[in-house]
Amino acid sequence: MGFWQRLLFFGGLSHRGGGRVPCSLRGIRALVFRRQLSGAESENLKQRRAQIMSRGLPKQKPIEGVKQVIVVASGKGGVGKSTTAVNLALALAANDSSKAVGLLDADVYGPSVPKMMNLKGNPELSQNNRMRPLLNYGIACMSMGFLVEETAPVIWRGLMVMSAIEKLLRQVDWGQLDYLVVDMPPGTGDVQLSVSQNIPISGAVIVSTPQDIALMDAHKGAEMFRKVHVPVLGLIQNMSVFQCPKCKHKTHIFGADGAERLAQTLDLNVLGDIPLHLSIREASDTGQPVVFSQPESDEAKAYLRIAVEVVRRLPPPPE
Repeated sequence: MGFWQRLLFFGGLSHRGGGRVPCSLRGIRALVFRRQLSGAESENLKQRRAQIMSRGLPKQKPIEGVKQVIVVASGKGGVGKSTTAVNLALALAANDSSKAVGLLDADVYGPSVPKMMNLKGNPELSQNNRMRPLLNYGIACMSMGFLVEETAPVIWRGLMVMSAIEKLLRQVDWGQLDYLVVDMPPGTGDVQLSVSQNIPISGAVIVSTPQDIALMDAHKGAEMFRKVHVPVLGLIQNMSVFQCPKCKHKTHIFGADGAERLAQTLDLNVLGDIPLHLSIREASDTGQPVVFSQPESDEAKAYLRIAVEVVRRLPPPPE
């Protein structure tokens, strides 16, 4: 039933609280005028939207001195994304000592890199008035955690977060880097979109644990990067299995092969599995990541193998 039929048939208009609102002739004329005005505004909005879309997205601008950017992302928090990002950066450097590697902590609300890389202090300014990254274990690091007190919450709205991300991307003197690993915040929000649209990204790595609830969000994360034309290099299945240190029995606490199934659904590769092991947690908490502190351990070797797979799937760096 159309608008006029409803008006004539019911003799009024419904409202959310129930019942009818009587309509006088004057009220009907006012209502018609508002509908016409709304239609005109809607048409203007469509025209403006078309004009904006015709201009296209802002042109991506590379980070000065950085050859390739690798983002490490996850659909949800708590899956070990930051631990993976830190150890991946160290593994990239360990696998090829000729490569310079940097690590950017883009998680403004919950920065983890300072703690995991055992770094404190405020960045100094270079001659060109850019922040110098802090250095440890051969990795140049930048994080919002260097700019605020360790226990101080960052209570910012979206625009302030975007401004902070822009500064972390553009106002850091990285020098010459072969790889910049970016530890993204969890989810598919403003930061992911802003980073993807503003800088060329060589590839994204999606971290997930094997259980269904994490894989569901990992699926969303991979699809988001595809929609903004960022190559997804593959999935990392973290906390894949727990081995009892006494009896050596293996238990899949979070399920088995969940990332394999998701990878098949998305036509992606699984870059590797990381076990659930006490040494990884302890090394991260003490600021001595396992790739650095226990390079011969099985856990460190898992990260090293993943780094090889990541490099193998990267596109050639721009000349």
